[in-house]
Amino acid sequence: MRKQLFAKKPLSLLLQEMEGENRLRRILGPVALTSLGIGAIIGTGIFVLTGVAAADKAGPAIMLSFAVAGFACIFAAMCYSEVASMVPVAGSAYTYAYATLGELFAWIIGWDLILEYAVASATVAHGWSHYFQDFIGIFGIHLPLAFTRAPFDYNIDTGAFYTTGALFDLPAILIALLITAILVKGIRESAGFNTTMVVIKLAVVLLVIVLGFQYIKFENWIPFAPYGYSGLSVFGKTVWGMTSSGGAPVGVLAGAAMIFFAYIGFDSVSTHAEEAKNPRRDVPIGIITSLIVCTVLYILVAGVITGMVPYNKINIDAPISDAFRQVGLGWAQFVISAGAMAGITSVLLVMMLSQPRVFLAMARDGLVPESIFGAIHDKFRTPWKSTIITGIFVAILGGLLPLRILAELVNIGTLFAFVVVCSAVLIMRRMHPNAERPFKAPLYPFTPIMGIITCLMLMFSLPEENWLRLFIWLALGMLIYFFYGRKHSVMAKMIAKEEAENK
Repeated sequence: MRKQLFAKKPLSLLLQEMEGENRLRRILGPVALTSLGIGAIIGTGIFVLTGVAAADKAGPAIMLSFAVAGFACIFAAMCYSEVASMVPVAGSAYTYAYATLGELFAWIIGWDLILEYAVASATVAHGWSHYFQDFIGIFGIHLPLAFTRAPFDYNIDTGAFYTTGALFDLPAILIALLITAILVKGIRESAGFNTTMVVIKLAVVLLVIVLGFQYIKFENWIPFAPYGYSGLSVFGKTVWGMTSSGGAPVGVLAGAAMIFFAYIGFDSVSTHAEEAKNPRRDVPIGIITSLIVCTVLYILVAGVITGMVPYNKINIDAPISDAFRQVGLGWAQFVISAGAMAGITSVLLVMMLSQPRVFLAMARDGLVPESIFGAIHDKFRTPWKSTIITGIFVAILGGLLPLRILAELVNIGTLFAFVVVCSAVLIMRRMHPNAERPFKAPLYPFTPIMGIITCLMLMFSLPEENWLRLFIWLALGMLIYFFYGRKHSVMAKMIAKEEAENK
């Protein structure tokens, strides 16, 4: 049993899986992959989480929070690029963990990725809903309260939950189901739709920066860091910096931990390596380019919004469009709300596009039922069954859970995945020093080590309850692995066959 738990998947077997009929269609070039990365990154981070993090965690210093999070992502992005160029198959960090750490760790990270992408999608659907409601509100149309938001929320000041009077977030549910239908149709249609959305939202982001700059009041940046420049905690217990009245860590680092969600798009590029025309070259280009472009835009937008509106008066549900409303630019509110919906739609598309690819990789290894999660549609060549299951799950989470809980829960899962990928680079360099590496993370071993340190630092800066939720999710995953995955594992069958032949 021990041999199976830590059995590593050979590189040769990973590359062999790309052959045959049960693989995805290679149609994505560097532009499409970069577009997918930007499509996943720019959206909820700018249009929604900027308000939450500025109001609750960092104030105007949210600009520094974005810089810190982007700094951590640079190291992880370099590591993702190296491993993705070596192993250009579906599965992202799950596949990399299988090749370096063994089956048990691969299952843990795969199960973690399911949490990351599903909850991220639900968070994005929630953000889309609020901008949709803001948009139709311009025309005097308002949904009944019962269908406008999650039935409960969390008050950071009191540290307690409260009921909202609503039943569920109807727009969040509907957009999740609509995107599911688009994804089942095919990757070519999905990529084309995403590119259109990316162009629209980039235009809106540039409008926000150029137009909003004229309405900045520098006094709104004073004090620049009302919650301090620190915010480092260990399992929710602050060790450096301030805490809110509810006991949660606050400050620049706490803000960076919250808005880290805004950066998860670049790693989704690696989940589409199997659909890239030249994955060894194009995947690193897509990852690094999308990260650099979006980091610069994030910092600029954060500066504009906190300069236009005092941080404690930012609307956390629709911060950008409402900021323009507060300065009397109603027409801009209209354009930004429409653009935000387009932008957030593309994020939702990429997140929900990535989730089934992780399921596909796990199904090929026998860890989840292949007849369901490994099924490729005969005509569309998409993992259609797992896409539908993902869509239903996202719709339920988006309709019933509040934004703050969703955002923090996905952050800890994302950071955990990044730590594993950075560790994988260290292990692969030692285990396979002569393997072909079309892209090499620079400044080895400094880059992967710093990636691990910075991501762990941000993980520790999240509230304590996020660690508890992560452990509960991982415990549930371990039950599934030991009762199903371990018994149906392809690697387990290979090991059993080898042992029988050697007797």
